[in-house]
Amino acid sequence: MNAASLARLLLLSAIWGASFLFMRIGAPVLGPSLLIFTRVGLAALFLLMLAFYLRKSLNTPRYWRHYLVLGLFNSALPFFMFAYAAQTVTASMLSILNATAPIWATAIGAIWLRSRPSSKALLGMLLGVIGVSLLVGIETVTLPEGGTLAIVAGVGAALSYGIATTYTKSAISVEPFANAHGSMWAATLMLVPFALQAEPIPTILPLHVILSVTALGIVCSGVAYLLYFRLIADIGAAPALTVTFLIPVFGILWGTVFLGEHVGWHTLVGSLTILTGTALVTGFSITTVLPREINHAA
Repeated sequence: MNAASLARLLLLSAIWGASFLFMRIGAPVLGPSLLIFTRVGLAALFLLMLAFYLRKSLNTPRYWRHYLVLGLFNSALPFFMFAYAAQTVTASMLSILNATAPIWATAIGAIWLRSRPSSKALLGMLLGVIGVSLLVGIETVTLPEGGTLAIVAGVGAALSYGIATTYTKSAISVEPFANAHGSMWAATLMLVPFALQAEPIPTILPLHVILSVTALGIVCSGVAYLLYFRLIADIGAAPALTVTFLIPVFGILWGTVFLGEHVGWHTLVGSLTILTGTALVTGFSITTVLPREINHAA
């Protein structure tokens, strides 16, 4: 990985880590349905403008079913569940739960694709379960009513990402930009009925809420997808998964700095346990993120 790709990786991690901060700000005001409808809608419009500029077609008649599956499991469902959880759970906690997605993907793949995981992957999945159990067991003691359900929703969001990842391994091949663009429109359409049923919002929204929702849609969804697919093209899918390990670092950082969230010992121990399990499952090695010159010197 060269220096430019490493910079993109860090920027993407910082952006996706911030998405939990923005959801934590926006969800209590707008509610999960309206917040996520706005998020995917803004992302879809942003990508539509880029599609016109780049002259890229969706070929909807051929791929609409594919876009619906991706839109559901990779956007609408996990975004909604994280937004629901963000009404109660800290941004730090949500970013840590998000890191379990590769673990769920491996477990689902073992069942769906009938691929037997290695002993290292099995150990990683076990550590992931232990880490989540530690977080849930201690965190729910201090959370208000509904805290347990919120954490379950956060885990469910990561599980949904795992389903999407497993699906893409056997799905038809579609250009990455079209995947991002088409899935955002699919997610937007799916969320229309829920947005119409959402609770009325204040007539005048605070500026920080407006900015958070706008950043969540355009930056954390539209721009982030472009960065992610550029990374996959430059360094491959496996090294790009390194973002999974860096998102909690930034998620905890932004939550602590901007929301004053307290990070207890159980949060640190639980997150390290989860990240260790994720590393075992994905076969992560530190050499995948070092600049190429350092790798060659090793």
